Amino acid sequence: MEARKLIQLTAPEEAQEFVTAASECDFDIDMRFNKVIVDAKSFLGVLGLAMNPISVYSHGEDRDFEKTLEKFAVC
Repeated sequence: MEARKLIQLTAPEEAQEFVTAASECDFDIDMRFNKVIVDAKSFLGVLGLAMNPISVYSHGEDRDFEKTLEKFAVC
């Protein structure tokens, strides 16, 4: 099941927190901005998309990761 959420990360520390949460998941998580797609478990990839509204596609479920998504969700 693929879930899509829109988030925004505004600082390197937020990107690191997000990547740490994503890395603890045992399923794939992709991030998209325009035509760029990166692995959410890659700090440099996520950092490159920071400051933009980013679509997150998770291919599984994890309660702790959902909390992180909610923290950075764009209303």
